[in-house]
Amino acid sequence: MHRNDKGFQSFQEEKGRVSIIMNATAGLDSTELLDQAYELGDLINSSAEMADYLYRKERMTRDSAAAAAIKSFLRKKGQFEECMRFGHFHPSYHQALEEAEQARRELDAVESVHSFRRAETDLDDLLHAVAEIIGHSVSESVKVPRDGDDAGGCSGGCGSGGSCSGNCG
Repeated sequence: MHRNDKGFQSFQEEKGRVSIIMNATAGLDSTELLDQAYELGDLINSSAEMADYLYRKERMTRDSAAAAAIKSFLRKKGQFEECMRFGHFHPSYHQALEEAEQARRELDAVESVHSFRRAETDLDDLLHAVAEIIGHSVSESVKVPRDGDDAGGCSGGCGSGGSCSGNCG
């Protein structure tokens, strides 16, 4: 994970403030709890991670090389998705797949896109840390999933209509 010392320090400070807020919420009614949640949102919005994310996003949006790479990637991705309707038996499947992968590599090579994705990951890490603190303040056994994470075997949760591997708490 990429994180400079200043960003990590900011991350730790935000994490500390979240812990203070969560400890202060004991015995609050739902209105007070919602007020605390909004305060937490304000802290996240004023974090270094959010500022960097917004800066990198704006920089990427103004970058003509990024716009061209995104347009090319979306076009190639659309062509590949069209082939996916018929699976790998489609006569152009492998060519479309390779072209989509190449367009993705070209997109990833654009500096403004790369730095935006890094900032996005840093912000996601902050949000996940906050979610973990909140979840574990409720119970140490609460699972806090990440994007692409199935929270230890539960996808959608047991008994909620989601798929379940039987490994739920």
